[in-house]
Amino acid sequence: MDARFGMNGQRRRGGMRWWVLLLFAGYLGYYWLSHRQEASFTGRTQMVDTTMDQEVALGLQGFEQILGQSQVVTTGETVNSVREIARRLIEAGPKLEQYLATTRGVQATTPWDKFEWDVAVIESEEANAFCLPGGKMAVYTGILPITRNDDALANVMGHEIAHAILRHGAERMAQQKLVQLGSVAAGMSTSDMDPRQRQLLMAAIGVGTQFGVTLPFSRSHESEADHVGLMLAAAACFNPAESIGLWQRMGEHSAGKAPPEFMSTHPSSETRIQRLQAWMDEANQIRAQFCGNQQ
Repeated sequence: MDARFGMNGQRRRGGMRWWVLLLFAGYLGYYWLSHRQEASFTGRTQMVDTTMDQEVALGLQGFEQILGQSQVVTTGETVNSVREIARRLIEAGPKLEQYLATTRGVQATTPWDKFEWDVAVIESEEANAFCLPGGKMAVYTGILPITRNDDALANVMGHEIAHAILRHGAERMAQQKLVQLGSVAAGMSTSDMDPRQRQLLMAAIGVGTQFGVTLPFSRSHESEADHVGLMLAAAACFNPAESIGLWQRMGEHSAGKAPPEFMSTHPSSETRIQRLQAWMDEANQIRAQFCGNQQ
């Protein structure tokens, strides 16, 4: 009798194939060690498996698609203001990174020469802004009634630029690859289990990955971009304190619409305000260091 089948001829159901998970764990460790690098500005270790040239190409492709589907504003006071804010933030970036590298004892690693900076203003009621990998950014006019002034808008744009220079997009792509591979490994390791048990276990793994890995990972990126963006705005001689009022207004704008923080890709407005307040002394010191009497 075939050992794989029982007395009634039905296939025997086994348990977990732990060796599959062990292989995945080994590959995960190898992948991490092979693609780890020190993040600019913060010095934390991050995993990136794409080149800057690839990021620039992906960002350009996405930017062209978005602009092709949008109403782009090309002239006027708003466009001039947004471009000037972007110019000041971008010029402050390398100086701030070198200052932080010196004071914190970390490496200045940002490949500034690889970025292809550009900024567009998009006519839309959506309260949004973005900066894609490689430096292509846009500001939606719907966010202007919330920002209200250049200092607050600079904090928004500084946050978005921080995502690009910290290479958060590339880091998320690397994480998604491993999450997908982990799902495959989990599926293979449970293939001999009872179908109902397997379904429940795979569902639990999916929920655990979403709430235990993916969402916290995204929120950590948002907080890191808040921190570096605040310092960037301060180094460009904008008022970092305007970030507090900005997020108070953002909280009012999204009241009743935003999910609970643990279910969201972003920290709540309240959490952001608390962290910004904790970073404010550092931001003011940077503003004094870089701007002096220009404040």
